[in-house]
Amino acid sequence: MNLIAVVDENWAIGRDGDQLIYIPQDLKRFQALTRGHAVLFGRKTMETFPGCRPLPNRRNLILSGRPGYRVEDGEVLHSLEAALAAAPDDTFVIGGESVYRQCLPYCHTAYITKVQAAFTADTYFPNLDKDPEWAAVEEEGPFTHEGIAFTYVTYRRIQV
Repeated sequence: MNLIAVVDENWAIGRDGDQLIYIPQDLKRFQALTRGHAVLFGRKTMETFPGCRPLPNRRNLILSGRPGYRVEDGEVLHSLEAALAAAPDDTFVIGGESVYRQCLPYCHTAYITKVQAAFTADTYFPNLDKDPEWAAVEEEGPFTHEGIAFTYVTYRRIQV
């Protein structure tokens, strides 16, 4: 599996149930990378989507511990084991914090947008720069959005 996230300088990803920053160029990249693939995410992430609806042109796998939780046009899975069994190898894990942490051991590639700013946050992504199981293999940028620099960094799990 793959994962994709936007992080700030401290590997923060959100505050009060939302992303820290929206960068139009990054949203287009997200769409290009994930379109046609399965995406795996949690219920809280689902609730941040416009209209609280699944993403179009993707197979939406929603991990939720709430019994009876349903989503039209989405597949609700109630355990990590069920999610992993349903997820094809090319699935993209797209958040939030809990789902990233649970799925990270099963991922082989991480597409990280690193924003060169620090935001007030309450949710974080594991710092792959400090994780000996991951290595940055490609970097694009820097780019800027409203005066804030960002880069795209691709990480791969190191086969030990």
